[in-house]
Amino acid sequence: MKKYKVKKGQPYPLGAYVLNGGVNFSIVNSSDEDCSVILYKKGVEQKVRIDIDRSNRIGNISCIFVEDLQPGEYEYNFRIGDKVFVDPYAKRIMGNEKWRGAEFKQPFLRGGFYSREFDWQGAQQPHIPYNESIMYCLHVRGFTKHRSSGVKHRGTFEGIIEKIPYLKELGVNSLELMPAYEFEECEWASGAELALSQTIEYQVQHIDEELSADKEPQRARRLNYWGFKEAYYFAPKTSYSSDANPCVEFKKMVRELHKNGIEVIMQFYFPDNIKPGYILDIIKHWVIEYQIDGVHLKGGKVPVTLIATEPILANAKIMCEHFSLDEIYAGAEIPAYKNLGYYRDEFMYDMRKYLKGDSDMLKSFQYHMRNISASCGVVNYITNYYGFTLNDLVSYDRKHNEENGENNSDGNDYNYSWNCGVEGPSRKKAINQLRKRQMKNALCFLFTAQGTPLIMSGDEFGNSKNGNNNSYCQDNETGWVDWRGLSKNADIYEFAKLLIKFRQAHGILHLDTSLSMLDRYGCGYPDLSYHGEEAWKAQLDSYNRHIGIMYCGMDGEGKEGDYIYIAYNMHWETHRFALPSLADYEWVHVFDTNETPIDVESDKGSSYADIPPRSIAVLAGRKLPKTQPKPRAKTCAIGRKNKKSDSK
Repeated sequence: MKKYKVKKGQPYPLGAYVLNGGVNFSIVNSSDEDCSVILYKKGVEQKVRIDIDRSNRIGNISCIFVEDLQPGEYEYNFRIGDKVFVDPYAKRIMGNEKWRGAEFKQPFLRGGFYSREFDWQGAQQPHIPYNESIMYCLHVRGFTKHRSSGVKHRGTFEGIIEKIPYLKELGVNSLELMPAYEFEECEWASGAELALSQTIEYQVQHIDEELSADKEPQRARRLNYWGFKEAYYFAPKTSYSSDANPCVEFKKMVRELHKNGIEVIMQFYFPDNIKPGYILDIIKHWVIEYQIDGVHLKGGKVPVTLIATEPILANAKIMCEHFSLDEIYAGAEIPAYKNLGYYRDEFMYDMRKYLKGDSDMLKSFQYHMRNISASCGVVNYITNYYGFTLNDLVSYDRKHNEENGENNSDGNDYNYSWNCGVEGPSRKKAINQLRKRQMKNALCFLFTAQGTPLIMSGDEFGNSKNGNNNSYCQDNETGWVDWRGLSKNADIYEFAKLLIKFRQAHGILHLDTSLSMLDRYGCGYPDLSYHGEEAWKAQLDSYNRHIGIMYCGMDGEGKEGDYIYIAYNMHWETHRFALPSLADYEWVHVFDTNETPIDVESDKGSSYADIPPRSIAVLAGRKLPKTQPKPRAKTCAIGRKNKKSDSK
């Protein structure tokens, strides 16, 4: 391997940065030990070590510029003292190109060189406000890996591109990706974990000799399918790419989604040991280099305020569980672009309780249906990657995680689910009808609430994980989306599409400011009101499980009234809802979740609707035709003429 000319480098950017004439290497070294760059010639075992002289150190950063280094021919690692390690700022990771699954072999990882050149073809970021967003959460591999997905490049970024027509048909405009940066999916379990892991079908119970020499005994392998662990955060996951360059394929995916008006949000999980400055560098890299539209931050010590106040991220959605708004915004400052978003489980658990008919839930239901914030978006979901799928939520009372190999001790024990009478699959028609009605009810909660709705991939057509509520290690048909549900549960899918279209067509259902319960539009009625068996009077007693909500807005041109009445009945008995009278309008049925369409009836000038058990009905105000003025009779005109003549 040839000798390279080395000169003083630049401390930033950190990692390896390709420039004209060579590569700049910058290493964080907080110790007093020497450090080096290790270069590996592609295709051969030769390597060369380039030491970094102490004179090339600024603070805790050692940096050099290596002239005439052809990045396409080499890979690299760093060394500090006796430790050789992968550059934590590496923009590409080599050696983990194949998803390992059952092949638990220790990979030899190296950093790869990254080219920023890419043709974005003029694609622009959509910048969709929270109140206009329809979010869809997916696992890149699990979304299209199942043989029923119908895509050519299953389990990859390219597979998502192939599914863009489907996403547009469904009506979503924002994708949230579970960890799509480089992580090692193969892990070691030891001690007590070993005894719990023996039932995992794909685990190898004996360690290969070449790996066990320097490992402690009594260890077995396990799979981290989700990727919530410390990772190589700057690089897209290579095994999620259908070709040799994941950086290009990820950018292509973002570009094509943007062309179709769909945002890309990335989840990032940071363990407590990850430093704040490093986290900020990661987020900025993905927003700048890959033009992602936002991040969902997870971890106990994420520097949320630091990220939220970074100027270059002002147009990127930043979502997490909590924000210190008094630190982020001075006084009553309202951001020009609302980029922060609350992402909490409150909606999920309260709505699940109401769905299954728990008592004393109406006040919580009222709150979540109208909850939005002036400073932050509010993301609502009734399922997520953790916990039951929507289908399993109405099919299982208990988790069934035995396949995870942890004696069913993992996963959440408190799912607030109801199996509708039978645990797991059932052949009883009445139970299956009730389950489908409950799934439709849950989707109604989600898409008629004011916050930003988020749906987990596959829930729109009843995907099931057979009761597993913690499929973190299930790289198989349990963890993958089974697309056969599109035909099996076509009615659920069509209903989800209907809900999305209805929400988008009625601005009163997705406002950017809070509902006032006043006549804000000058149409004679408050923008939000509550009703029950009597109009204008909600029955909020703890034993009640039914409520009517009326919205009064304006049409798209701000002229005509937009009246919507939604009757929610999660009781196991039928309830009659009295419908408020509207001047010049009548209530008409739009859709409902019941097997038989619900009728609007009238009695003595009043309208009402009988809502069956565990059902929701959506009604809309239809303008009555204008009464035509009666034509004047000719005799009247003649009469007037005669009177006039008589007076002469």
